[in-house]
Amino acid sequence: MMVPAVLLLLGALTAVAAPRLLARADWTDREPVLALWVWQCVVAAVLLCCALSMTLSAAAAWQAVRGHVFGTAPRAVVEAYAFGTTGPWAATTAVALACGGLWSAAMLVREVVRTRARRRLRRAELLVRAPRLPGEEPGGERLVVLEGERPDAWWLPGTPPRLVVTTAALRRLKGRQLDAVLAHEQGHAQARHDWLLHCSAALAGGFPRVPVFAAFRGEMHRLVELAADDMASRRFGRLTTALALVELNEDRGVFGPCPTPQAHVPQRVRRLLTPPDRLTAARRLRLTAAASLVPVIPVLVALVPGLRALG
Repeated sequence: MMVPAVLLLLGALTAVAAPRLLARADWTDREPVLALWVWQCVVAAVLLCCALSMTLSAAAAWQAVRGHVFGTAPRAVVEAYAFGTTGPWAATTAVALACGGLWSAAMLVREVVRTRARRRLRRAELLVRAPRLPGEEPGGERLVVLEGERPDAWWLPGTPPRLVVTTAALRRLKGRQLDAVLAHEQGHAQARHDWLLHCSAALAGGFPRVPVFAAFRGEMHRLVELAADDMASRRFGRLTTALALVELNEDRGVFGPCPTPQAHVPQRVRRLLTPPDRLTAARRLRLTAAASLVPVIPVLVALVPGLRALG
């Protein structure tokens, strides 16, 4: 039975080749939303390869699992997978992949728990710095203004979600620049970018040596910012959004010669000041369709023996 091995080989090739191909693509910065979709499809394909290989290996190793997976399948389909020719590696592969799946789930749970703990801490700090006034209903306002000498704005997810802006940011942002910053943060919330960051961090933390997961985490942090920039610029203009980014980050040294954790900010500003050069609608549609087919390939590989038996 070669299907589980083929699936693992396909997953390994995808995990190694996909990051390199996407790194060479010249359209990811121009179409960040499309790039986010392509990355999700690639990662889903790798995970599907592992899940399907685990399922078929377990079906080959244990009769009980085979009965659940192929319980209603015709006899010819079961025989097409040649479960009787498997060696002791089937059980080992199934257990190893199952442990990898459990480890991934544990990493995701850890990431979500840590994020929620940080969020609760920030909400407690927010309540101390901006206490409710007498007669104020809890959760009534989604915009909170904090006293602060550093211009900053951030979205605090939760129930209810809050948009926090410092007084320094209010003083520095002029005209519609504040609206652009608010639109940027609301874009993160509407697209649920926090879950993309959770999943990418969990996979990269659990399997740091897998190239596709490490690249997935790095690209998610960059692409979600570009996507939110585009959402803000569509409403309030590219120049206004770029100036808002400059005003918020000018005092943090990000535009100097020394590298900083916010080194991507100058690149975002240059991108906004450059005339947009989007792909044509037809090419966007082709890329979307091609990316959507990537997770289908492992499913087709797993079904090939059964389809041949029925054909």
